[in-house]
Amino acid sequence: MSSRKLIFVYNADSGVVNTLKDYAHKVVKPSTYECNLCGLTYGNLGMRREWKGFIDGLPVPAEFLHKDEFVSRYPDIETGYPVAFMREKGELSPFIDPEEMNSIGNLDALIALVKKRLDQSQG
Repeated sequence: MSSRKLIFVYNADSGVVNTLKDYAHKVVKPSTYECNLCGLTYGNLGMRREWKGFIDGLPVPAEFLHKDEFVSRYPDIETGYPVAFMREKGELSPFIDPEEMNSIGNLDALIALVKKRLDQSQG
């Protein structure tokens, strides 16, 4: 079993109220929604099937955290959001930084980038 794990962090806080607020924002004014990771990977009815299938087939497990969950779990790491890290042997290293995450235009591009980075990290 691999000690590696991909950690994706949304630019949104956890909880029912925040989830409902985020959902409404994505529907009413998607162009101003602040979490590109959420926008790419979730539709109005939940996680996109293509993304779920991709994540389920990865060679490393993936974890998804809201920013408040990430901050409580990793209080010493300062970062922008959304972001992705690789956790290996208890240490986090950047996987997709916020600027790059926010520049991704569609789900296919996100999937391609994750595949490329995983291939590079296999070394």
